[in-house]
Amino acid sequence: MRGRLRHLLLGRTLLWQTAHCLKRLPETLSPAERDAAQKQASARLLRHLRVQLDTTGLEHIMDGPYLVVPLHEGIADVLCLAQLPLPLRFVARDEIFNWPHVGPAIRRLGHVSINPESGARGYRELLRRAEGILKGGESLAMFPQGSLLGIETDFQRGAFVLARQLNVPLLPVVMTGAHRVWEHPFTPRLRYGVRVGMRVLPPTPAPDGHRYTPDELRLTLRQLMKRHALDGSMPAPRRYRPERDGFWDGFRFDIDPDFPELHHQIAERRRSHGPAA
Repeated sequence: MRGRLRHLLLGRTLLWQTAHCLKRLPETLSPAERDAAQKQASARLLRHLRVQLDTTGLEHIMDGPYLVVPLHEGIADVLCLAQLPLPLRFVARDEIFNWPHVGPAIRRLGHVSINPESGARGYRELLRRAEGILKGGESLAMFPQGSLLGIETDFQRGAFVLARQLNVPLLPVVMTGAHRVWEHPFTPRLRYGVRVGMRVLPPTPAPDGHRYTPDELRLTLRQLMKRHALDGSMPAPRRYRPERDGFWDGFRFDIDPDFPELHHQIAERRRSHGPAA
């Protein structure tokens, strides 16, 4: 028990030390230098946590840049995705940029803040930042679910509209199991030795309105990616249970209609308590 406690304390100390080192990086780093520092830091944390990362589909990654669209179920997703052979920045909720130590570190790494509840104003700022990143040859990861509640969360339109406006191909990445490493915000507990699956699917051209619209591509990739996540060949994905996890009133998310019981439950909740922001 004492040994396990020491290991947990070491893990938290390592996280803060890593964040402290990242926030002190020179502002003049090139994208390649910044990406190398990010990969080194995430690999160090994955080793400490003894994450068993099972990665497949790397042969689908060409030069890029891409708009990377992963499934999302935990903070550890980012550590795993950072190991992809791409210079990669992330879109993250603005609240994370205010976390002690972590916030200054991800600012220095040039990641992009977004408030999903801010509507068109937030999207315009995202569009501006994304255009600069992609033109510089870096890829950008944007979680289409916009939430880490679970596999039942629907895909939002933003990533697919962004891909059309910037004419950038999408790279789908199926992530499962990472929620068990650190199931924030539901528990502060860190778990060690967790098996995580990361499956890269073939890239998809940007929606152009002729072959398919952003909404058609959103639905197609949503079904394809979740089929991979649930086919039993990967670690079990996180499941959203409102009775356990809360209803998150006022928080912007939708339930995938392919999960009809939960979709109906959340719809009834919003009818009685008001819609999400």
